[in-house]
Amino acid sequence: MGGTPSLAAALLLCALLPGVAAGCGGGAGGGSVDAEVAVPWTDGRCNGDPSLCDRRYDQVAYPTTHNAMSNADAQWVAPNQQHGLTRQLDDGIRGLMLDMYLEQGDAKLCHASCLLGSQLLSEGLGEIVHFLRAHPGEVVTIIVEPGDGFDDADIAAAFAGAGLDAYVHTQLVGAPWPTLREMITSGRRVVVFTQRRDGSVPWYLDQWAFTWETPYSFKNAGEFTCARDRGARGNSLYTVNHFLGNPLPDPTLAELVNHDPVLSDRIARCRSEGQFPNFVAVDFYDIGDLLPAIRALNGLPR
Repeated sequence: MGGTPSLAAALLLCALLPGVAAGCGGGAGGGSVDAEVAVPWTDGRCNGDPSLCDRRYDQVAYPTTHNAMSNADAQWVAPNQQHGLTRQLDDGIRGLMLDMYLEQGDAKLCHASCLLGSQLLSEGLGEIVHFLRAHPGEVVTIIVEPGDGFDDADIAAAFAGAGLDAYVHTQLVGAPWPTLREMITSGRRVVVFTQRRDGSVPWYLDQWAFTWETPYSFKNAGEFTCARDRGARGNSLYTVNHFLGNPLPDPTLAELVNHDPVLSDRIARCRSEGQFPNFVAVDFYDIGDLLPAIRALNGLPR
């Protein structure tokens, strides 16, 4: 979903016009986030295509990675993905399922146990900010599964520390979702859902007040179903979980189910039995046909 100015061009603009936007300062993490200037939105494309701009957020499908932080490139044990967050976003992923934990006072991205792999939450969120600044026409969703001890105050502090709080969208239950164009022009183009919250952070949205999903535990493709597992059927957003664990994630399992016709047939079935799938979540997104299948779901050429 290219077409936006490169990071190098952004940094050149920052050097020539240091007051053009916030963010021309010192820096860290994933390409010196603080040294970046936010690139202006000039190409008229929303999540890669102008035809998506005037659709509401809930009328668009987003390719999504299950346990997005768990990746082989960073040598996690039993990873769910091959590549890390930056590569996923660069490749076109727009929904990130992230598990967040507190370990010995540090906020981290982990899954089940930080002994299996971890990343400082500040670094992971910094990668997302880095992407957003360089790609002004992209709307991204983060779905948080918080670990024990990780509360709303922790998420607010982490987002503020990374500068990601400047991008978050607040949505009231029952209110119409804005269009992608409205989200992009407002700058509020990151939607954050969570499975557990205390309500003190208004943009940290109750996942089950807005979404519903299929089951997520399957050992083979024959077990796939579009039945409701969590959330109320008829909520505005629908997640299709499309990954296998037998018992652990593995690229060979992704080879069995991430290719068409298996993937697109499942999407079509869930659409006919449920509603428009907004999030299609997979393991090893780089295997198979997730990105073209989501383009087709959005009515775009594959």
